[in-house]
Amino acid sequence: MARLSNLFKGAVLSLFLFNAPMAVAKEVIRVGEINSYKTIPSFLEPYKKGIELAVHEVNAAGGLLGGKQLEVIIRDDGGSPGAAVREAQNLLSRDRVDLLSGSFLSHIALALADFARQRQVFFLAGEPLSDKMTWGNGNRYTFRLRDSTYMKTRMLVPTALEFKKKRWALIYPNYEYGQSAIETFKAEMRKHQPDIEFVLEQAVPLNKIDAGSVVQALADSGAEALFNVLFSTDLTKFVRAGQTRKVFDNLPTVSMLSGEPEYLDTLGKDTPVGWFVTGYPWYAIDTPEHDAFLKAYQARFNDYPRLGSIVGYMMVQSLAAGIEKAGSTETEDLIAAFKGLEHMSPLGPIYYRPQDHQSTMGAYVGTLDVKDGVGVMTNIQYVDGKDVQPTDEEVATLRPTRD
Repeated sequence: MARLSNLFKGAVLSLFLFNAPMAVAKEVIRVGEINSYKTIPSFLEPYKKGIELAVHEVNAAGGLLGGKQLEVIIRDDGGSPGAAVREAQNLLSRDRVDLLSGSFLSHIALALADFARQRQVFFLAGEPLSDKMTWGNGNRYTFRLRDSTYMKTRMLVPTALEFKKKRWALIYPNYEYGQSAIETFKAEMRKHQPDIEFVLEQAVPLNKIDAGSVVQALADSGAEALFNVLFSTDLTKFVRAGQTRKVFDNLPTVSMLSGEPEYLDTLGKDTPVGWFVTGYPWYAIDTPEHDAFLKAYQARFNDYPRLGSIVGYMMVQSLAAGIEKAGSTETEDLIAAFKGLEHMSPLGPIYYRPQDHQSTMGAYVGTLDVKDGVGVMTNIQYVDGKDVQPTDEEVATLRPTRD
């Protein structure tokens, strides 16, 4: 573990990000990375930079398994599950990658996880949030880095309960991620507040929100509080339409993802002050591990990190730690290594649970504010993923026996 901790401290580094197969296989370890780069550029361009930085650090520190260089071969899925599976097939057959990683949109990630199961290849999902990734559709070949919708929702529920409001509105993107988040929020709130009412449920098509209509429905609903799960351009349009009509005035809101720099950068002075959110306040995290990451990232890119940056970076950290622990890139060795894998990250130690292949990566929660025309998070607190995960007994009922 001491050697692994040094893999990420390099300063002058070199990267291998290729879009074509390499001639020599024995001297490199190839990771096939598939993601919706053109569909969600605000998150995935920083994510790619995080990958780049981590790969540089691994290779500058001597590589893996006695000196093999790490390469990440990137492919775009075009926002389509079918295209993602085709790219995965090409990565295995043409590029001869050793394992697969990536995915942002949950429905695409589920398709890749099923492909990994069928082809019996290791797959580390970096970003998708759907609970099905590690529970209902979980399989022995798939592990996930980022915290799930269940975990994020449980981070927000305590504050939602403090609002002491009975009539709630729910607004979310109408695909697996949003549906999963809403299902968990309803269940968790009902446990503690049986008389709760959900007076509005607006499921909007991804990246195609009719913001005016959604805001009008919210205004007409008589809701006393709001749970919002929108992100990307849908979030921006919704917030600006709501600000224009002053719908958010005196409407307590908890919102998943809205504190991420990817979205606050765009909202700027329109950031909804007072929302309680999950996010990534890179400017306010004071730990040695995050400080080292921040300095390396800023030195390399002359920019500040977004949440995508740290997810991409941590994904490569996990892969490097898992490969070293496995002592090979064979699928069965990687599966055994990732069950119970522990390593240090910019957000502190994380652990991959053997029972559901979910890491304990957590997230920051806090309140939105505007400072100098920029959206920020204040009153931040880090919630460790291990504190919002289900028990082993609960997992046994949620995850089929596929291991």
